[in-house]
Amino acid sequence: MSDAQHKAAVLVIFCRRPVVGIGKQRLASQIGTALAAEIATLLLAAALEDAASWPGPVVIAPAETNDTTWADTLLDRSIRVIPQVTGNLGERLQSVDRIVRTGRPGAVIYTGSDAPVLSESDYRAARAALLQHDVVLAPALDGGVTLMGARCPWPELADLPWSSEQLYAALSERCTAHGLSIAGLASSYDVDIAADLPRLCADLRTDRRPARQMLYRRLCSLGYSANQDSAAQRS
Repeated sequence: MSDAQHKAAVLVIFCRRPVVGIGKQRLASQIGTALAAEIATLLLAAALEDAASWPGPVVIAPAETNDTTWADTLLDRSIRVIPQVTGNLGERLQSVDRIVRTGRPGAVIYTGSDAPVLSESDYRAARAALLQHDVVLAPALDGGVTLMGARCPWPELADLPWSSEQLYAALSERCTAHGLSIAGLASSYDVDIAADLPRLCADLRTDRRPARQMLYRRLCSLGYSANQDSAAQRS
């Protein structure tokens, strides 16, 4: 992949419209549906903050087809909206990937709306990795992934153990079995349960990005400590 293709890498954000009672079910069961929807809104704002400064094309992939119009208004820049199909996450990713790649070779990088500790250096590292490797993966501390990208179509994804602690290992094994070279980024985490919120508050304390600061201040107002050592919480 050329340097021009590297700079033109496509960023795809998988997201769900934050609505009370829909999405973030594990978090909602612990902190309530209204607060979970508020946190989801702030998490999405963080992901959109990254997309706003992305150097290449941006695709928003909403979970529901009837949220296409909503998704089209999320950023004050040119974007493409590709709704997700029904099915598991692997099927949805593969469907969006086929559409994104139609007539467009090069790198496509995927992330969700619940990994706000991903930084610009992580995204730069992902784009750089795809200059030399077929696939880049950022492992999540729970065994999943927070970011995944490829400069070629993905192998079959539907039968992988999505939303499980085996996902990263299974996805890596599948790519290797298809002869794809893999680059790994630093481990990170996404926000799924209430126990993630104190760690997130601590990690965002010195993050100057405006959407992250809004999320940090709200977490502080809810009583989540920003003084706990996030590394210790991960152990």
